[in-house]
Amino acid sequence: MTKQDHPLVHLAPETAAAIAAGRAVVALESTILTHGMPYPDNLAMARSVERIVRDGGAVPATVAVLDGRLRVGLADDELDTLARTRDALKLSRADLAFAMLQGRTGGTTVAATMIAARLAGVRVFATGGIGGVHRGAESSFDESADLSELARTDVVVVSAGAKAILDIPKTLERLESLGVPVVAFGTDVMPAFWSRTSPVPAPMRLDSPEEIARFAALRAELGLGGGMLVANPVPAEHEIPEAEMTEFIARSQSDAEAAGVAGKAVTPFLLERVLELTAGRSLTTNIALVEHNARLATRIAVAIAELAR
Repeated sequence: MTKQDHPLVHLAPETAAAIAAGRAVVALESTILTHGMPYPDNLAMARSVERIVRDGGAVPATVAVLDGRLRVGLADDELDTLARTRDALKLSRADLAFAMLQGRTGGTTVAATMIAARLAGVRVFATGGIGGVHRGAESSFDESADLSELARTDVVVVSAGAKAILDIPKTLERLESLGVPVVAFGTDVMPAFWSRTSPVPAPMRLDSPEEIARFAALRAELGLGGGMLVANPVPAEHEIPEAEMTEFIARSQSDAEAAGVAGKAVTPFLLERVLELTAGRSLTTNIALVEHNARLATRIAVAIAELAR
C-alpha cells in the first residue's frame, strides 16, 4: 500500500494524480478558514493561496475533515462550504479520529494537517503561524500539540514563526529539546508572525528553497525522523512593527485572563481581540503572510520534487 492509497485519506483527483506522478504538492491547513478569519475573507484567502501554489508549479491540497472524511485536497465548492461552517471543530492530534468517528466537520490545525500530509505522502505544508508555548505556561501548562507533532512527523512546515501571542523564546526552547530544526529564511532573527523581527536569534539560517530542500533530504538520509520548521518573515510592506504589536498583545492577553478564557479558546479569542485593537490591520497582515508562506512552500516543494527525480 502506497501512502496515497491509505484507506482513511480521501484525496482529491488532482492531488492523487500529482502525488502518483511525483509532482510538487503543498498541503494547506483549514483552521484558518474555520477559526482564523471571518467569512468571506477566509474564502478569498483560501482561493488566493491555492492560486499562488498553482502559479508556482505545485498542486495545492487543503486538508479538512468533512462529514467524518479526512480530505486532502478540496474542490472550490467544498472550500466555500467549509468557510461558511459555523460549528466546525478545531482538530488536532487528540481529536482528529473522534471527529471522523462522529461524522463531524472540522478544520485541521498544524498538527492534524501534518498527520494528514504524512499519510498522503505530501512533504511540504504552508501555514500562517504555528502554535507553541503560551505565555504563562509555567502555571497553565498550555502548550500546543504542534510542537510534539513537529518532532515526530516528517513534513517541512513553512510559517511566519510561532504566533506572536505566544512565548517565542520558550517555544524555541521546546523545539530544541524535541530535536526540531528551526530554519529562518534569509534572516538571522526569528520573525514574530505579524512582525518581521523579534528579540530572539534564529537557531539556523538558509537563504534559498534549494538549500532547504537539500537539508530536508540530508536529514532523511541520516534517518532523522520528524519535521522541520521554516520561519519566513512577513513582507516588509505588510508588517506591523514589533513595538506596536507588543502593546496590542499585552492588552489582548489581559482581556483573555479577565474573561477566564482557557484551552483551545485562547488562540481564537486573542486573534479576534488583536483584530479589534488593530482596526483590522492584523487581518490584512495575516492574509499577506499566509500568501507569502505559500509562495516559499511552493518553491521548496518544487525543489524537493526535482531532487527526487
